[in-house]
Amino acid sequence: MPTRRAFIAGTAAAFAVSKPNIGRGADKNVIKFVPQGDLAVVDPIWTTATVTRNHAFLAYDTLFGQDESYKAQPQMAEGALAEADGKTWTIKLREGLTFHDGTPVLAKDCVASLSRWGKRDSFGQTLMAQTDELVAVDDKTLRFRLKKSFPLLPDALAKMTASVPVIMPERLARTEATTQVTEVIGSGPFRFIASERQSGSRAVYEKFAGYVPRSDGRPGRTAGPKIVHVERIEWHTLPDPATAAAALQSGEIDWVEQPLPDILPLLAKDPRLEVAIKETTGSIAIMRMNHLHPPFDNPAIRRAVLMAIDQAEFMEAVGGPDKELWRTGVGLFPPGTPMANDAGMEVLNGPRDIGKVKQALAAAGYKGEKVVLLGVTDLANLKAECEVGAEMLKRIGMNVDYQVMDWGAVVTRRANKEPPGNGGWNCFFTGWNGIDILDPVGHISLRGNGAAAWPGWPVAPKIEALREAWMEAADLPAKQKIAAELQKQAFEDVPYAPLGQYFQPTAFSRKLTGVLPSFPTFWNVKRV
Repeated sequence: MPTRRAFIAGTAAAFAVSKPNIGRGADKNVIKFVPQGDLAVVDPIWTTATVTRNHAFLAYDTLFGQDESYKAQPQMAEGALAEADGKTWTIKLREGLTFHDGTPVLAKDCVASLSRWGKRDSFGQTLMAQTDELVAVDDKTLRFRLKKSFPLLPDALAKMTASVPVIMPERLARTEATTQVTEVIGSGPFRFIASERQSGSRAVYEKFAGYVPRSDGRPGRTAGPKIVHVERIEWHTLPDPATAAAALQSGEIDWVEQPLPDILPLLAKDPRLEVAIKETTGSIAIMRMNHLHPPFDNPAIRRAVLMAIDQAEFMEAVGGPDKELWRTGVGLFPPGTPMANDAGMEVLNGPRDIGKVKQALAAAGYKGEKVVLLGVTDLANLKAECEVGAEMLKRIGMNVDYQVMDWGAVVTRRANKEPPGNGGWNCFFTGWNGIDILDPVGHISLRGNGAAAWPGWPVAPKIEALREAWMEAADLPAKQKIAAELQKQAFEDVPYAPLGQYFQPTAFSRKLTGVLPSFPTFWNVKRV
């Protein structure tokens, strides 16, 4: 079975000799970074791709941020006032907010941006369903008038996981939510330099001289003052992880977001480098199935696939032999977080019996229909997931059409609702940061709201009802009880299949100081 291990074997020789044409990283005003994949899409509302989320927090800003304890804190907002028993929220913008095109940030820009976001994002859809009116009261003030109290409103506007409620000029935010915005004009601490973007190769950001950081708080995740200490950030896409590691060791690159586990021991021995886990909630690998077309429009077939999944097989392929870097026994929520539970987990934790899986597939009516699996070539973790997944599906007797492409192509194609024979698909493999799925509200792949759902488009009314009940629950024990019920129901409806949790260390030069515990952010970072 091909795995990431075979992939590494093929690149071992390259590690010693690769000399990417990047240029030296000696300029103290420049940070050269290797992202997890190419920035194929620049609109953080249109896609949930993590690389686009990371891009978003360079170029854009949000009304609220999340601090290190995941609490919402004002960011672009000066503050917020809840009145009328929590049914009216008034948000005032702080002074000094300016877009990269030189125009001031106005309340009408926020209204248009949030309205667009609310059509795409799971949390946003929930907020907008409770909103009777969202208006700009004046240039500095916007107001939500709600159907009922919604205390999670600041948390929604502080969302730092895909899709991000970024603020852009009204003229861009009026773009249909189903259409990509290709012009990047935000008010974040860095400007996106479109003229230097090279698809598949490079993205460039420069310090925005007009950015005014908050004067209060401390930097933490996306909250607090975002103080920039360098003039320029360069993202260099290097799909070969050996080449990226070689560039890091040679000083041509300052920071590699996701070095492969096989390479980590070598990097950790280099006194010039730091290897650390900055995102402590890890990543949750998943298999997403298309509910619109056979065979996965049949819930019994989806349940049969659950019976075949060996989380350890997936996690060892992704995370390597060091079991400290991955976990099995993973359900809907990250292990160790408040909503994690073991309800219904016997379907994933018991011994795997391929014979029983084949019997279940036959009983469900599987007739050998083709399964178009969108394979990934340029992200090693996803490549490993895809290869293990393809072999698993073949092993249980499914007719797999394994179509390989780069991640940007997967992100584009997975939005296609046409049948697989007309350019659509049946399944793909991906993952979420643990922070993406801490609770049912922000858990995009858990939604069962049909055409408005994340690609895969499941219809699961019982899941939707439990999600609503969770939001209405009065206290933590009540929410945890509903989370367990949700997990049981998810193993019936199977909107997706969890494959395990892994922890992704990042590696950077010790010449960088101030790297925050989080996904890659570039404020607070100095290059000495």
